Amino acid sequence: MKKTILKAFRFILFLSIGIVLLYFAFRGIDMRKLWTAFLNARYIWIVFSLIFLTASHFVRAYRWNILIEALRYKPSLVNTFYSVMIGYTANYAFPRIGEITKCGVLSKTEKIPADKLLGTVIIERFVDLLTLFIFLVILITAKIEFFSGFIRPQIFEPLGDILAPVFQRSALIWILLVAVPVLLLFLVYKYRSYLTKWSFLKKAKDIVKGIISGLKTVYTMKRNFQFIISSFLIWILYWLMTYIAFFALSSTANLQLIDGLFILVIGGFAFVAPVQGGIGAFHWIVSVGLTLYGISKEEGLAFATIIHGSQLLWTVLLGLFSMIILVSARRYKKV
Repeated sequence: MKKTILKAFRFILFLSIGIVLLYFAFRGIDMRKLWTAFLNARYIWIVFSLIFLTASHFVRAYRWNILIEALRYKPSLVNTFYSVMIGYTANYAFPRIGEITKCGVLSKTEKIPADKLLGTVIIERFVDLLTLFIFLVILITAKIEFFSGFIRPQIFEPLGDILAPVFQRSALIWILLVAVPVLLLFLVYKYRSYLTKWSFLKKAKDIVKGIISGLKTVYTMKRNFQFIISSFLIWILYWLMTYIAFFALSSTANLQLIDGLFILVIGGFAFVAPVQGGIGAFHWIVSVGLTLYGISKEEGLAFATIIHGSQLLWTVLLGLFSMIILVSARRYKKV
């Protein structure tokens, strides 16, 4: 009962943050102009965009299988894809829970230890960040003045205004940031013989071992070239997905391919926010980013709403379809 209440509270809390961000995104918007943009949109381009999104999910499932095969398991690509989609769907309920969810789903369908799968997911996330950083360098090199003109005033300066007074006025925070981790490590080391008697710590130790085993796949995987290519291909598909969506609105149709990378990168910052699927944060940051091209806030917000809404709907549909297929397959096996 307590767990249910806690989950409900977390869901409402994250959703509330998203609603607040949506309010700020839509504040001062001419709703007539926004509605006109929705009505005049060419949604066939959104359909094409979703095709690239789906392809990226298949490539992600393929890449995950490469890591899993290094653990000496060979899961079905289809089942891995279903697990990935269910994970993405879970992210719309609770931020960051998708990675754990997809590990749990694939663990049940393919009989692979979930802790080992979690280790491979950590590698995935690190590689994704590294790949995104490479694309970020490309973007900054190609449009350094344009990019810095957005990131500095819209993200870094507001963030600095919030954090600077906190760190400047309180030396205690700096002390705690260093002292607390050191103290915890000291206590764990000193009382390690006593702590090993606790059953839940034994389980935690086993889980950590499994995660480490999953992390080692980066050294033991055989298809290194395919892994690297698929990692870049995922982000190239994201890039094309964003660029193709530009053609849905007349105001964004003339934007270039490099501009698609710009919107992809700044949109990625939105998913760092502790809200379901970047809701609100994505709408605000993308609409503001598009104003740098002389596009009105209404048109920019219409673009952000259309691509975010279509991706949300399509992802949830694929996630639900995946759940139905896996549940049906499990029942069929029991019969």
